[in-house]
Amino acid sequence: MQYAASDVTPHERYKLLTAFVLPRPIAWVTTVGPTGVVNAAPFSFFNVFAEDPPLCMVAINKRPDGRIKDTWTNIERSGEFVVNLTDEPLARKMHDSSGDFPPEIGEPAYLGLTLAPSVDVAPPRLADAPWSMECKVWQTINVKDDRQLVIGEGLRFHIRDELWDPKAMRVYMDRYHPVGRMFADRYCRTDDRLEFPAAPVVKAKAAE
Repeated sequence: MQYAASDVTPHERYKLLTAFVLPRPIAWVTTVGPTGVVNAAPFSFFNVFAEDPPLCMVAINKRPDGRIKDTWTNIERSGEFVVNLTDEPLARKMHDSSGDFPPEIGEPAYLGLTLAPSVDVAPPRLADAPWSMECKVWQTINVKDDRQLVIGEGLRFHIRDELWDPKAMRVYMDRYHPVGRMFADRYCRTDDRLEFPAAPVVKAKAAE
């Protein structure tokens, strides 16, 4: 079975992409509104893709009725945001924060999420998140006036202490239980893991 992208509707393309490109990491983005309200919203069109400088990309689309999401409004105004990751204990509140909240009601306050101050940006981070990255906007790409691809430069990392070995610079995987996005309102745990030996190094044949 195959589809030409031009032969299916945008919604059908969305289903084709999200049904198979999974699990996807989730950026739980905190921003600050013009009156100081802290917004927290999850986005699964997200990943990191560079380390020098450390860059992440978050795709922020409009709501189904065409309204601009608070996250984009806040980022466009301030140029700052925090990417927080979620794990199993926080997963339900992360999901609930994807609901439709008016700008004057912040998801952290409504859901009882604890905030902690950032160091290099104004938006606070989620204190209980296993990992957070303070970001400033590095570049934005407008996609057909329907979606903004926000590329953020990481300025500072916050890690829950018990998850990290600072000497080896490695995560304790037996203590870290991230959650991935599948599709619709479905998520997955990530504790069922595979480990392989080192990949082979194949040498080129000597010229005869």
